[in-house]
Amino acid sequence: MAAPRKPVLLGLRDAAVRGCPAGPGAWTASKLGGLPDALPAVAAPRPVCERCRQPLALVVQVYSPLESSPFHRLLHVFACPSPRCGSGGARSWKVFRSQFLQMREKEAPDTQENGLAAEYWCEGADDWGSDNEERPSPQLTLDFGNDSNSAKDIDWTVQLQDLHLQDTVPGAAVPVLPGVPSVVPQFLSYYICVVDEDDYSGVVSLDHARSLLREYQQREGIDMEQLLSQSLSSDGNEKYEKTITRSGDKIFYKFMKRIAACQEQILRYSWSGEPLFLTCPTSEVTELPACSHCGAERTFEFQLMPALVSMLRSADSGLSVEFGTVLIYTCEKSCWPQNQQTPMEEFCIVQEDPDELLLK
Repeated sequence: MAAPRKPVLLGLRDAAVRGCPAGPGAWTASKLGGLPDALPAVAAPRPVCERCRQPLALVVQVYSPLESSPFHRLLHVFACPSPRCGSGGARSWKVFRSQFLQMREKEAPDTQENGLAAEYWCEGADDWGSDNEERPSPQLTLDFGNDSNSAKDIDWTVQLQDLHLQDTVPGAAVPVLPGVPSVVPQFLSYYICVVDEDDYSGVVSLDHARSLLREYQQREGIDMEQLLSQSLSSDGNEKYEKTITRSGDKIFYKFMKRIAACQEQILRYSWSGEPLFLTCPTSEVTELPACSHCGAERTFEFQLMPALVSMLRSADSGLSVEFGTVLIYTCEKSCWPQNQQTPMEEFCIVQEDPDELLLK
């Protein structure tokens, strides 16, 4: 019997980030673009590209605390906006995880490395609860901006009452490193709001996805009806199966079909769930490097989606990043050494866009 599918949350672009938010209202917000916010007592990451040695631009910041963990948890994904590094793959990308204890050490439950719930972040998207209630899993974002219209109504004031943290902590800022340019490239910044993928089930037709796939059929000379039937059945012509598997058509169709109901999604979150591949996965997926600190395996957490590409623009239109999808993997124990003051690097896999014209 197949295991039940893990819940999936979708991130959508919301209101523009105005000014320079600070304190918990900044680092409990998920956003795209801008500059990375720092948790108290943890330095904000300022990585450089492994190819050109120039500063990387923040692509997304995701606030993602885990159920049964006493830590605030923040993930930053960076990429090189230089066109010459566009084909650099993961060498031009960096992922960092930062954490900060929500309560004093003696009060924290002993669950950080052994008791992370598999239910995590995805249930009860609109019910924040309080410390006296049975809490739902943490969600994608606490801050939708001041003028959000696309997000569901969420009273996150209750959530902020639980933080009891100072807005700033001395020493949290990172000094500029010698030899590293002080000007960090920035994309225009927007908050990310969250919806449950299941809310879109059966709401939107697949007409658009089918139209795109028919275009693909005309260019590639593939039998659309046979492709559709093969994707829904494990039986059929073995030779044809091998052909479409080799070319990646079946994987691509599955990707397009899955996102058709919510084409504006820029992020898919499913802690310990299954990524949605755009192209045939390579050995990287089965040979993920272990956590560099505790040695635990890494697990899939979220991925960036093609719709994000067109939103990553700078005020002067001089920056851009191209990708198909970016898969983010993090330590399954979400380890965090005591007194750690710098972010811990995680792992990503970049899948290139197999057909830019089709996805744009």
